Amino acid sequence: MKTRITELFGIEHPIIQGGMHFVGLAELAAAVSAAGGLGIITGLTQPTPDKLAAEIGRCREMTDRPFGVNLTFLPAVKPPDYPAYVDVIIKSGVVRIVETAGNNPQKYLPPLKAAGIKVIHKCTSVRHALKAEAIGCDAVSVDGFECGGHPGEDDIPNMILLPRAADELKIPFVASGGMADARSLVAALAMGADGMNMGTRFIATREAPVHENVKQAILKASELDTRLIMRSLRNTERVLANAAVDRLLAKERELGSKVTFADLATELAGVYPRIMREGNLDAGAWSCGMVVGLINDIPTCRELIDRIMSEAQAIIRGRLEKFLG
Repeated sequence: MKTRITELFGIEHPIIQGGMHFVGLAELAAAVSAAGGLGIITGLTQPTPDKLAAEIGRCREMTDRPFGVNLTFLPAVKPPDYPAYVDVIIKSGVVRIVETAGNNPQKYLPPLKAAGIKVIHKCTSVRHALKAEAIGCDAVSVDGFECGGHPGEDDIPNMILLPRAADELKIPFVASGGMADARSLVAALAMGADGMNMGTRFIATREAPVHENVKQAILKASELDTRLIMRSLRNTERVLANAAVDRLLAKERELGSKVTFADLATELAGVYPRIMREGNLDAGAWSCGMVVGLINDIPTCRELIDRIMSEAQAIIRGRLEKFLG
């Protein structure tokens, strides 16, 4: 299957593994890339630029296929040393794709583009996607309200957001949020996307470097088991329901418009290592999409991607063609 995304990134299948905190390590990125998709290392999971350089080196040892690095630009009192992270990516000489998210990445585009690196920016609205196109991003990942993590504040699901993006954008884009299987891919293509980005689905794979408790929680959950937190701060995040999330939401209800991030920090700050590495699921809030309702097994990345591609062809050539008469 060839699309503008497979051509742009030099990959076999139009499937991207999104950057995920304490999930997007070399093991997962390499497995996705080796299976013909695009694996992504999560840059800020690595505490220093030097650690990121080492992680990129580990990934290159595991696969000779293209892989990328995610950089999420966050507002912070003391932000990470983003210029140093960008420099490490460029100097690696092996990373040719960067997935950006969060704040506007414009000031980091010139050095990346000069190094021949393609940039795909994650957006939760058409207006943000058009801005990414205008500043020179090569592609965008259009993130619907169903997604895990931060869905923005417009609450537009992908059945509306993707066709709107197709109407407006000239650059390639992939569908993100609610993507899990062949049906997701075919639907995304039908609505104008050039591929799909999967996050939560890739956590429930054999190679995902997370505790088995996390994978089993995803298998047990339904589409009704995610919650939206930090709505009162206009920093909405979709997470899997658990005891910590219940506590956090109770604080939001109690404090109302007076709530601050500091009030919620116990359930948010520094919790990912305890959850993803130690398997303490109630240690805090962790990002998870509504797509958990579609996840029923823990395959290898190759098994998952091969299944998606073969079933997608069967849908297109079988189920859809028969409607043409």
